[in-house]
Amino acid sequence: MNLKVVLVFLALSLITIFALAYVLLTSRGGSSMPPRCPSVSPHAQPWTHPDHSQLFADLSREELMAVMSFLTQKLGPDLVDAAQARPSDNCIFSVELQLPPKAAALAHLDRGSPPPAREALAIVFFGKQPQPNVTELVVGPLPQPSYMRDVTVERHGGPLPYHRRPVLATESAQMWMHLKEVEFPKAPVFLASVFNYNGSTLAALHATPRGLRSGDRATWIALYHNISGVGIFLHPVGLELLLDHRALDPGYWAVQQVFYLGHYYADLGQLEWEFKAGRLDVVRVPLPLPDGASSLRSRVSPGPLPPLEFSPQGSRYSVQGHLVESFLWTFTFGHGAFSGMRIFDVRFKGERVAYEVSVQECVSIYGADSPKTMMTRYLDSSYGLGRHSRGLVRGVDCPYQSTMVDTHVLVGQGAVQLLPGAVCVFEEAQGLPLRRHHNQLQSHFYGGLAGSALVVRSVSSVGNYDYIWDFVLHPNGALEGRVHATGYINTAFLSGGEESLLFGNRVGERVLGAVHTHAFHFKLDLDVAGECPGG
Repeated sequence: MNLKVVLVFLALSLITIFALAYVLLTSRGGSSMPPRCPSVSPHAQPWTHPDHSQLFADLSREELMAVMSFLTQKLGPDLVDAAQARPSDNCIFSVELQLPPKAAALAHLDRGSPPPAREALAIVFFGKQPQPNVTELVVGPLPQPSYMRDVTVERHGGPLPYHRRPVLATESAQMWMHLKEVEFPKAPVFLASVFNYNGSTLAALHATPRGLRSGDRATWIALYHNISGVGIFLHPVGLELLLDHRALDPGYWAVQQVFYLGHYYADLGQLEWEFKAGRLDVVRVPLPLPDGASSLRSRVSPGPLPPLEFSPQGSRYSVQGHLVESFLWTFTFGHGAFSGMRIFDVRFKGERVAYEVSVQECVSIYGADSPKTMMTRYLDSSYGLGRHSRGLVRGVDCPYQSTMVDTHVLVGQGAVQLLPGAVCVFEEAQGLPLRRHHNQLQSHFYGGLAGSALVVRSVSSVGNYDYIWDFVLHPNGALEGRVHATGYINTAFLSGGEESLLFGNRVGERVLGAVHTHAFHFKLDLDVAGECPGG
């Protein structure tokens, strides 16, 4: 009898629970679906003007080709493709977006004035001139250019001397060819006996600046073991040469000095003579193993896959061309060929907080007891922070759900180059609550908000270093710029003396991790509650 009472009670309880659930589920307009919080607050809709993003968008492939075609017609038949140009040739070194004046851009963005002309900045090497020089030209309007104007004096206060031009790939190749064909034959026994040199097992790394006085164009070149699949940066052999390459005719180039194990020599011929005579102390450095410490091949099992992020309701941002929008933030991103990442017209809840946030320069200053390393003062924008960003990998460089963006550049060659996956945009979980409180005094309650941020990223692989650039936009209105350095360190040969360790740390049997300093320069044009008076 008692069992029947219990069963009846349970049945009545279940009926009551289902009835309550039905009332709750159907209380909103008769719908049987549970209520959902809106994914975007109705009071935080994105500010959107897609056409405005063209003000700061990088030049498209078609625009770059139009500028090249226009300049080729205007500058005459003496132009040579920069990919094949000799120092004595005329060539177009680079073409990229000429940013509009801020006043004109704001007049268009805020007051509806006509947009400023879309223009390009071209850098031209004039080697085939009575007075060789570097010229900067503004070309416009795009997409169909009809004018160009010389802005060299306006931008630099005077003409740019030709010896200050960046080294083209062809000049770098000619420098290496000069060493292999003219200089190395002066010391065949020394090179083969000490470095196992067979014509291809050495590689060169350059120091900059290329001289200490105005007009110099002489480069200290350090030699490293060149083995496929390993980072040459960790395998110096101790031999360095100072090559004077100022002459426009490579036939007049010459090695001015040679450095080996703490001593200077007139040339490789002197080094060869002293080696054969038994008067030269040498250090024989074995060739590195393909799977040694400088290889990126994993030497242990990778184990289980790392944690992954996912967006259960899809992305909370959109990317249209160069315009990025979320329910809180709106901005336009660009990717300068030399300066790299930049974002413009950054708005939080529709209000501009910054006109421009951009990378400007990346400097590294080295010290050691060898001339190549003690001379090294790298200004990485001269190599191109933007042109050396490409191939971001999902799941490593960026989360799997990132939006990958390709860019186009025209630097060092006459053809437009595609940089696939040069930029990625994603939202990342911060791993900490943005705010939270668990109250246990008097009333009991909990309130919290998960922390996340919108990120735009690129990675510049400039020589040995890989710089990971992020602009991070937080949901509390904070804007952050950050950089991480990875890749390979720059090394010098460790001759063995204790004094060498004053300039760094031993990272290999004969390898010195040279002491150095990094300086990262950003530009922040902050416009909060109105335009910054200084612009």
